[in-house]
Amino acid sequence: MTSDYPPPPPPGTPQGVSESEARTWSALAHLGGIFAYLFIGWLPALVIWLVYRDRSNHVAVESKVALNFQLTLLIGLVVCWVLGQIPLIGLIGFLGQIALGVASLVFSILAFVAVQRGDRYQYPFSLALVR
Repeated sequence: MTSDYPPPPPPGTPQGVSESEARTWSALAHLGGIFAYLFIGWLPALVIWLVYRDRSNHVAVESKVALNFQLTLLIGLVVCWVLGQIPLIGLIGFLGQIALGVASLVFSILAFVAVQRGDRYQYPFSLALVR
């Protein structure tokens, strides 16, 4: 008796994802950055990267780009918070936090839209912390 279906992959082998799924997960990795003010903007990108990095090259690349950008913003927010604690230059830290929050929101939405179209997105500034 023969079957028309291919045999199932061995246990532990990651399943691939469809193109629409790859776009969706890539877009969600970028959109997770809107939570930057809660200091967890990096968490959605990290989880998506860890789960999908072996299943889809597109998701792996886009979630890693999003993760690096969010970690860069986190470093910037911490620096701004420290500056905000220093008398006489606290305003610079406060304004820096606002600027980083706006940048996170704007660039995350731009990345979301680009990835939904099927394009790749590169943030204008980001440290390559995760390779």
